Amino acid sequence: MIYREPQPISRGEAERILASNDSNAIAATLVDLAYHERDWRWAQDKCLAFARYPEPNVRQVAINCLGDIARIHRTLDLATVLPVLEELSGDADVTTEDALDDIRTFIPNVAL
Repeated sequence: MIYREPQPISRGEAERILASNDSNAIAATLVDLAYHERDWRWAQDKCLAFARYPEPNVRQVAINCLGDIARIHRTLDLATVLPVLEELSGDADVTTEDALDDIRTFIPNVAL
């Protein structure tokens, strides 16, 4: 994936791209949502939907974006997110530590 600045994206356009099989476009769209979607829960749910995607690069971006949402919005549904991150910590193709660090840093009173 080539870096580009995250861009605002409409939900309709995001849904169209996320329904495609283009892993680079999916990854870029998850970043766009993490940075620009006002509804953190909707963005979180999209990231969770791709956290188990067959391609490791998409899984990693989805995980990282959960940390970005924690940093930007200062909240996540931890009861839903943390079990997924725990499960994925056993995935040799991705790392969850950066996302967990962001959660620890930016969401008050989280003990991990």
